[in-house]
Amino acid sequence: MGKDEVMESGGAAGEFAAKDYTDPPPAPLIDAAELGSWSLYRAVIAEFIATLLFLYITVATVIGYKHQTDASASGADAACGGVGVLGIAWAFGGMIFVLVYCTAGISGGHINPAVTFGLFLARKVSLVRAILYIVAQCLGAICGVGLVKAFQSAYFNRYGGGANTLAAGYSKGTGLAAEIIGTFVLVYTVFSATDPKRNARDSHVPVLAPLPIGFAVFMVHLATIPITGTGINPARSIGAAVIFNNEKAWHNHWIFWVGPFVGAAIAAFYHQYILRAGAIKALGSFRSNA
Repeated sequence: MGKDEVMESGGAAGEFAAKDYTDPPPAPLIDAAELGSWSLYRAVIAEFIATLLFLYITVATVIGYKHQTDASASGADAACGGVGVLGIAWAFGGMIFVLVYCTAGISGGHINPAVTFGLFLARKVSLVRAILYIVAQCLGAICGVGLVKAFQSAYFNRYGGGANTLAAGYSKGTGLAAEIIGTFVLVYTVFSATDPKRNARDSHVPVLAPLPIGFAVFMVHLATIPITGTGINPARSIGAAVIFNNEKAWHNHWIFWVGPFVGAAIAAFYHQYILRAGAIKALGSFRSNA
């Protein structure tokens, strides 16, 4: 049988498999037994270390770029130096790609409280796991930025500590909207790239999940660095704010929590109840039981 014939015959089989696919059961809201499992603590440690490494590399890149483009420190041609905004975006997107690839099989590779929150709303993780992940991510971020300050103490405070701030000329509403939309793009990509039904249906199309997730982070940074410096990750924002600990870093800091959490919630609702027709299934179940 030729390749084209295999693909044609595979269409019916793929359709049959998709119809027979059953979603995994939702994670329990509170799973006390999970607290006695080593796999949970191993995953929490993985989230801590991954977020630490993420913040260390990315904030060090931001500080290095600002130093390289500082005319008073690097000379008259400083404006042409450094990795540029494109390089910063690559640092964030590339590190997410690497770290999600490394930790996906252990913790799911969240590395972001907004991602964890979105997956919790979709009942992919329990409340216990979500809380521990978010705490580990925030602590990891603080430690990661702390390493940057320890190694680059001469430049850390001078160049703003890599903290997220609302750029001059932009309103709070614009900054909030940028964070909501940017996080929506990221969390929507996470849901799409890790959707087990899609993997079962499109098994003939190999997709490395960390790759689209890393590209989503990269693209969002290109769009929102000029507005907010790009948060879309509350751990990233609070890590830099705690270590820099400057009034400017805490001013409008709420944007970098509210925006990502709202964007993640919208993405979870959109994927689960619109694209996956969760609302229609729930309504059909209600009618059949009536």
